[in-house]
Amino acid sequence: MKVFTKSWYAEMQVRGFLVFPETEQDWEEDVAGYTAKGLDFEKMRKEELEFRKADLLRFLPESFHPYIHDGTIISVFPSRELREMSERWKCDYNDRMKIISQNYRNGYDQIKDTLPQNATQLHEKSLHDAIVLSYESFSDDAFVLTLDCSGSYHYYTEVRLTFRGVTELAVPEGLVGAWWLYDEIYANEFGFELHVLLDMPLMELHIIAEDVLIEPQTLRTGEQNEA
Repeated sequence: MKVFTKSWYAEMQVRGFLVFPETEQDWEEDVAGYTAKGLDFEKMRKEELEFRKADLLRFLPESFHPYIHDGTIISVFPSRELREMSERWKCDYNDRMKIISQNYRNGYDQIKDTLPQNATQLHEKSLHDAIVLSYESFSDDAFVLTLDCSGSYHYYTEVRLTFRGVTELAVPEGLVGAWWLYDEIYANEFGFELHVLLDMPLMELHIIAEDVLIEPQTLRTGEQNEA
């Protein structure tokens, strides 16, 4: 990935970590909700903090670090100081992300007309949250990727992607079962260059190909006219 990298995604998760209940009553209701379900709120919060701790320390300013080390960034209702620091950081983060996204969009708009039509469809009909079911190479220059898009933003069924005229391919280990998060597409002398960020765990797929065939295996009525 050139723009929507693993680091970019990790910082986005940190941003989500800094969303707090508005009032102390909201906080208490959240805790009560966990308890009512037989869940250990304190234990779950500690585990969540440990999972994100390295990224929190990496992306947040040192003023946050005492809250991270003693666990109060997540274990108690946030103090006014913590809430104000978080709001300032999130405003800065949002501004930076808008610039990054707009720069990518501007670049894409400039090259869109040079891309194969199916490649633009692949990029514009988001596959976010699609799950990789299988992949295979029938020849040196063909790569087939089958996705479950039932919970994705488009198609809502199983989709078969056949990349043709493949000149470069980097398939990460553990691709089957991974979730499609974000993708980037660029013009290339051979056709187009696709980068995909996937999760469970985070990994990247990279393909350079002449064209791609998109084949929904079964279509809902509303999708038949779109495909």
